[in-house]
Amino acid sequence: MRAAATIALAALAFGAASGTAAARSLQEVRNTGTLRVGVTLFAPWAARGTDGELLGFEVDVARQLAADMGVKAQIFSYDVDRLVPALEAGDIDIIAAGLTITPERALHVNFSNPYAESGIGLATNVQRTASVTDIKALDSDTITIAAVEGSVGVQLARRLWPRARVQTFQSVEAASRALVAGDVHGYVEDEPVPTFLALEHPGVIDVPTGRPLLVSPAGFAVNKGDPDFLAFLNAWITARNADTWLPTTASYWFESLRWRERLGDARR
Repeated sequence: MRAAATIALAALAFGAASGTAAARSLQEVRNTGTLRVGVTLFAPWAARGTDGELLGFEVDVARQLAADMGVKAQIFSYDVDRLVPALEAGDIDIIAAGLTITPERALHVNFSNPYAESGIGLATNVQRTASVTDIKALDSDTITIAAVEGSVGVQLARRLWPRARVQTFQSVEAASRALVAGDVHGYVEDEPVPTFLALEHPGVIDVPTGRPLLVSPAGFAVNKGDPDFLAFLNAWITARNADTWLPTTASYWFESLRWRERLGDARR
């Protein structure tokens, strides 16, 4: 008994010294009355508003999810590569950061069903592509497609249109300017950049496919070992898709620019 107590006390001391919080189950979250949510600051997923408060798609999702659990949301921002370690350490209860579901990440966390999606889209200069009736017709040596150097968009453009010229740029801003100026026919980039370019320059820029060329489903991530948490999240996603809350909220943040006035200088 004395040896067992000594081991238990040593374990507690180690936990206190390391500063590692305990991973909490769904029931523990409900008992404490708070849901600790990890996000990444990248508008419009999450950003600081003019008053310094967090806002964005994932912030709305976190608050609604917590409200439906009967608890309050506590939202913490991390660099994307720190999200999974923070979850594993027990510093947060869930990741809601547009995290793409991958087998590698699933070795460390349990993913819910997809509740959102991102991907790589195509924006085109309307005037330069006036005679193009199908995106397959972009596969021509007379077509120039922009992409940011080192991005997945470069490989995707070369794979889809091997005969086209793929011109790389050092930044999203530079590639966007080239497209708007008509220096290139199209631009392959992570959504929602193509959609926002079309909204910012109506009649000049178009998103001809209406859907990403490459779709990446995103799910909530929670620690392993709590099937009840995962079951609740999947039920929540089903219900909030059925009542249109999720698609309506996603449309506001990813298919409009109305939210930008809430960021002020924070978006520049």
